[in-house]
Amino acid sequence: MKFIRDIFAAKMAAGKPVVSLEFFPPKTDEGDRALLEKHIPALLATRPDFCSVTYGAGGSTRDKTLQIVDAIQRQHQLPALAHLTCVNHTRDEVRALLEKIRTLNCKNILALRGDPPGGGEFQPTPGGFEFSSQLVQFIREQGDFSVGVAGFPEGHVANKNGKHADWQHLKEKVSAGADFVITQLFFDNADYFEFRDYVTQKLGVNVPIVPGVIAIVSAAGITKFTQLCGAKIPPALRKRLDEIGADDADAMEFGIEYATRQCEELLRAGAPGLHFYTLNKAHSTVAVLKNLGLA
Repeated sequence: MKFIRDIFAAKMAAGKPVVSLEFFPPKTDEGDRALLEKHIPALLATRPDFCSVTYGAGGSTRDKTLQIVDAIQRQHQLPALAHLTCVNHTRDEVRALLEKIRTLNCKNILALRGDPPGGGEFQPTPGGFEFSSQLVQFIREQGDFSVGVAGFPEGHVANKNGKHADWQHLKEKVSAGADFVITQLFFDNADYFEFRDYVTQKLGVNVPIVPGVIAIVSAAGITKFTQLCGAKIPPALRKRLDEIGADDADAMEFGIEYATRQCEELLRAGAPGLHFYTLNKAHSTVAVLKNLGLA
């Protein structure tokens, strides 16, 4: 199975963008079947370069995350990026998890601080990690994994010191050994460009910084989603979503068009790839990739 750092190197040398897709572990057996038997096959028909699988708050989906990672790699021969967080894990527990990940022939990990279950402020686990940069360094010490980290163009929602202070943490994560960065979703490309230029030109970050994109499927849904993650909805977009209201069919059509235009501009401006938050659905992401000629 390929290292994601090698995928970026090859695609960048060829002048082509890396396309990746993200899934989350469903909460029901019916959701599991729909994801594994319907949505993932439909999305993988677009021939992405890799997929990532999220890790529930506090590690609540740990086993299911690894099951989905294993299924993607074994059934579809596609590299999978396993998320791993600091929350509720000691160093010994992380070491054991890494060994389990290794036995699944998974070579790629997204190292995150993570969110505590039930919300609230993050508290380091005794014997564990306080910062994701520490987790990155620890993973590096355990063997040859390709390690990715998260970046926040608008600053992390929990960081009260402003986005520049938050971006300094990204520098620390890359210095600890991260190979690539995947950003939180955003709707104003100016936020990504400012973030990218600041961390590359002022902080010396020299790894791929991949924009995270989502295709809106409902006005109410994206409002709730952005409130949780801290991403803003620009005024013009907010106005259009208010006009759409509860018409989810109209919202989905608009979401595909908006994401397509957003991705076109990102690629024209040199983004090394696109990371799609699929919400475990295929239609909108597939439509955007087809519009971009990347399916």
